[in-house]
Amino acid sequence: MTINILDNIDLRKLGELLQQARKKCGMTQADAAQVIDAARTTIVAIEKGERRLKPKELIKLARAYGKAVSDFVRPNPVIEPFEVQFRAVYRRSEEEEAQINPIILRLEELCRNYLELEKIMDAPLPRNYPQEYEVTNMPIAAAAESIAIAERQRLGLGDGPIPVLRNVLEQSVGLRIFYLEMPSKYSGIYSYDEQIGGCIAINANHPEERRRWSLAHEYLHFLAHRRKPVFDYENQYQRKPETERLADSFPDYFLMPTSGLLKRFNDMYQTHNKFTPTNLFTLAHYYGVSIEALSNRLESIQLIPSGTLDRLRDRGLKVRKVQQELGLEEIPQRTDIVPTHYQHLAIEALDQGLIAEGRFADFLGVDRLEARRIAEILREYSSGIMEETAHLDLRQA
Repeated sequence: MTINILDNIDLRKLGELLQQARKKCGMTQADAAQVIDAARTTIVAIEKGERRLKPKELIKLARAYGKAVSDFVRPNPVIEPFEVQFRAVYRRSEEEEAQINPIILRLEELCRNYLELEKIMDAPLPRNYPQEYEVTNMPIAAAAESIAIAERQRLGLGDGPIPVLRNVLEQSVGLRIFYLEMPSKYSGIYSYDEQIGGCIAINANHPEERRRWSLAHEYLHFLAHRRKPVFDYENQYQRKPETERLADSFPDYFLMPTSGLLKRFNDMYQTHNKFTPTNLFTLAHYYGVSIEALSNRLESIQLIPSGTLDRLRDRGLKVRKVQQELGLEEIPQRTDIVPTHYQHLAIEALDQGLIAEGRFADFLGVDRLEARRIAEILREYSSGIMEETAHLDLRQA
């Protein structure tokens, strides 16, 4: 693959970096010339910035110097510090500062890494962003449902469940989504700027039903409050602002659209002439939401009486126990820290010699041993796709 960024790189700066790396590993200009099969005068010209390197020459010199290609061409994209973007989100105590700051810094690092990989591979993340939705003076529920319907239509989701919501928002919209460990009271972070686009972090320690809900909540901020950063945590408001009430309402309609929910509820009801606790659990699992979320949704459209779940709990109902007894399998999920596109950019950069193994491990936030294991998995995934599709006749597929 041609390293396109060499076409626009500062040759003098590149020459200086190459000279420093050569001297550090104890090689002479004559030694370096042998590496690329050239005269010593060619290395002299390269190090002075008077001769442009070919991609293959840079790869060979980087390996000879014990460096990664990215050490010489890394663009170091500039991102406005997230701390600045979050400055007006809410008032924080010293204890909250200590909890939040490392998460913000980690998210900033991951976004910077993502941009760096895109530059190295010349593969920017495709964006399929809608125009920001205008909801001024609209009732909360009506605004939430209208946005949910519009987005489902735009993304071709129909009125059924969304199996892996994270994949849809990463691959069909182009958001940068990370799963980070956070204290339990925090659910998600949302931020946006023109360079990185929409960026979301979700609490990896929460169960999948709650992660999906948090992801839909943060997605609404992207759709309707795009340039307003948000850090969501429990009990942060004495009185919720309208933006948060809209974000709280949106997952109801986005994850459980009214038309599909009514159809499936009626199918279950007509089978037994009643809607049973088993139906409640099965339907919640079908949509990938918590029992509480589904109960509240059904109550809001008057399909079950208010307080139904509380009465079931008063009778001794244990949610996890019932789920196990019904044999409801875990909801499909992806809990990896970084997006799929990010992972594949990293393995392609590693396999093409554009980054070293240590840098690959840094990108994934793991040690080298784990990085090797992940690399093999990613390679097997890629080769599996090629093997399965290599002999397809697309006219008959």
